[in-house]
Amino acid sequence: MSQALNRQLGGFDATTVGVGSMIGAGVFVVFAPAAVAAGPLLPLAVVLAGIVAYANAAASAQLAAVHPFSGGAYLYGRRQLGAWPGFLAGWSFVTGKSASCAAMALTFGLYAAPGWEKPTAVAAVAALTAVNLLGVTRTALMTRIIVSLVVPVLAFVIVAAFARPDAGTAAAAVPLEASPWGVLQAAALIFFAFAGYARIATMGEEVRDPSRNIPRAIFGAFGFTLALYLLLAFALLHALGAGALAESTAPLTEVFPAGESIPAIAVTIAAALASLGALLALISGIARTSLAMAREGDLPRMFRAVSSRHATPFVAEVTTAVVVVVLLLVTDILTVVGFSSFGVLIYYAVANLSAITLSSRPWYAPRALNVIGLLGCLVLAFTLPPVSVLTMAAVLALGLGGRAIAVLVRRRHAS
Repeated sequence: MSQALNRQLGGFDATTVGVGSMIGAGVFVVFAPAAVAAGPLLPLAVVLAGIVAYANAAASAQLAAVHPFSGGAYLYGRRQLGAWPGFLAGWSFVTGKSASCAAMALTFGLYAAPGWEKPTAVAAVAALTAVNLLGVTRTALMTRIIVSLVVPVLAFVIVAAFARPDAGTAAAAVPLEASPWGVLQAAALIFFAFAGYARIATMGEEVRDPSRNIPRAIFGAFGFTLALYLLLAFALLHALGAGALAESTAPLTEVFPAGESIPAIAVTIAAALASLGALLALISGIARTSLAMAREGDLPRMFRAVSSRHATPFVAEVTTAVVVVVLLLVTDILTVVGFSSFGVLIYYAVANLSAITLSSRPWYAPRALNVIGLLGCLVLAFTLPPVSVLTMAAVLALGLGGRAIAVLVRRRHAS
């Protein structure tokens, strides 16, 4: 029997981990490609992504209170719906979030060492895996430090952007069609930036008083991040215009005129730190979902191993790092953002479907909200670029096929 994890985190620590998991992705990666799809209606896309994310947060909070153990929607799906939906959720999370890790590591490399981004990204994955192996309290402490440094810089960017003359909807080479489909696609991309609260749910076995602290941490992290994203969307449109924002590779640095190097350097440092914070939490979350899947027999038994000294799933942590390094060597940021969004949206579709089956419901999660979350996840998932949809659908089918073969083999051995 595998060793249990320790309940070491309070509500504030859990909230900080959730915020740290989100701001690295949303602030520095998704606004430019989302502006390509939504144009001047970018804030509407943020709101739509936020509505779906709120429904998912409510489902995650109520399920985590009922099942306060590591695994997130994988565990919820198994217990509420059955083994196959649970596996789909777990496999979607592991594959989608592995793509997220690669995106965050590459973001760090691009900001910290342009021209040497991939070696720098690999080094960051190795270093943060080592931090995670030392224990979850060190993970939470490092995330808290990163968040405390990044948020003031983002606040400064917002104020500076609104202080600039209104750029309106400046023309650009990128066509900006503010169509309903484009807004939905932008919302699907922006949803990638909201998914950090899943990290809190996957840590259910390590949070003190989980029925009280997990819902508070999820809603606290979500509310803070939604407000930040809306302010940034309006600020960037005001300062750059929809056209320039769509063409930008680092829009937060372009808020400042070319001669103002010190603010741009501060933003670069904040981008690097935020990416590290997200990467730190993501690697840990993937490992804990892998641990839960191994406990149920959906992944090899070796992933059940937990360090007796640091109470961390060390085999799953190291394996996650290896997979992320492989992704770093063969892909780029914008590609893996689409992969991640699709995987995470399917993951939350299972979470909402699981929440629908609960008989006891808190005030913040009526069944209608779970239905909205389920439908919203499916709609956004299939509005993503076709390459992302088809590739991730193939990956999910491969995982389901592998599980089917494993089940048949176990049944033959049993008979």
